[in-house]
Amino acid sequence: MKKMMKLIAASALSLALMLSLFACAEAPEEIKAEAPAKSEATPDGATEAAEEAAPAEEKTVKAGFVYVSPVGDAGYSYAHDLGRKAVEALDFATTSYVESVPEGADSERVIRNMARKDFDIIFTTSFGYMDPTIKVAKEFPGVRFMHCSGFKKSENVNNYFGRIYQARYLTGLVAGAMTKSNRLGYVAAFPIPEVIRGINAYALGVRQSNPEAEVRVVWTKTWYDPALEKDAAKSLLDAGCDVIAQHQDSPAPQEAAQEAGAYSVGYNSDMSSFAPKAHLTSAMWNWAPMYVKTVEQVRDGSWQGDQALWWSMRDGVVDIAPMGPMVPEDVKTMVLAKRDEMMNGVDTVFAGPIKNQQGEIAVPEGTSMTDEEMLGMTWFVEGVVGSAE
Repeated sequence: MKKMMKLIAASALSLALMLSLFACAEAPEEIKAEAPAKSEATPDGATEAAEEAAPAEEKTVKAGFVYVSPVGDAGYSYAHDLGRKAVEALDFATTSYVESVPEGADSERVIRNMARKDFDIIFTTSFGYMDPTIKVAKEFPGVRFMHCSGFKKSENVNNYFGRIYQARYLTGLVAGAMTKSNRLGYVAAFPIPEVIRGINAYALGVRQSNPEAEVRVVWTKTWYDPALEKDAAKSLLDAGCDVIAQHQDSPAPQEAAQEAGAYSVGYNSDMSSFAPKAHLTSAMWNWAPMYVKTVEQVRDGSWQGDQALWWSMRDGVVDIAPMGPMVPEDVKTMVLAKRDEMMNGVDTVFAGPIKNQQGEIAVPEGTSMTDEEMLGMTWFVEGVVGSAE
């Protein structure tokens, strides 16, 4: 009987040992399977604790980008994609993007699809993606979102932009010095504060160089439509404009200016290769510093939501392209001196006195517009011809 009891006890011990070994073998797979869901649903503290537990060199940040136009357009999405490539070059990050995503329901679907695929951070790069971003962010509190050029934010959404108006002002200084007809054309996308602010900064630069000049605006109501953009530029050229600027994504307005023997000012990137005989300079984006910094913050756990970020020329996000050979040396010297001021943190673009289209003082002498006022700008300055609606 005693031998029987010992045999039973030994069998039980062997069975327990086997079950224990089996459980140990399965545990790592269960932890891996649960980790993504846990980090998405738990508070930030739990996520940070999990990140701290893993060696820094093993962590990979997965970043997604949503673009409103093709990345090969040499314009807005092209500039953002150069920033994405800077992130992709990091040894701890991977990226994906979707291009030519219409604003509205389609963008919501694309953003949600990215969030479901466990992206750590998603950059939505067009103004019309604002509400879809906010909506999807509520559904995925563990995912971080960055929305470009909007004004809404939440616990896991930041809005961001750059002070491109600084570069616009500098390009206006060049254009104002180069016009002979005192009529300059501006092909513009949508009448929203971002675009209106850029037109105003450009016009202030133009009028600083040439107080008699005016800037004529034509709205296309599209971000990217090369044929429509070119037609809009032609209408301005037909009206006597001899310099064409733009807030559009393609170089079509540049090409129209060159074909007409006029000058042009590009946007988003250096567009000189598309119209070398016309191109004076461009207002350019460089998203790499901001995108790399943001992904680094995600990696080390220092990223914080509910913020509005507005980086400047001093931060390396905006600048102007090299001025063309047709620009006189004295004009280049004047523009670069103003650029140096901005690089040193001096920003007087929207310092008073500034008049509106009706000739009324909108910004009194001795004052400057606040960021909130600039971000909500819906009126044109003196010297702009066209409606801000």
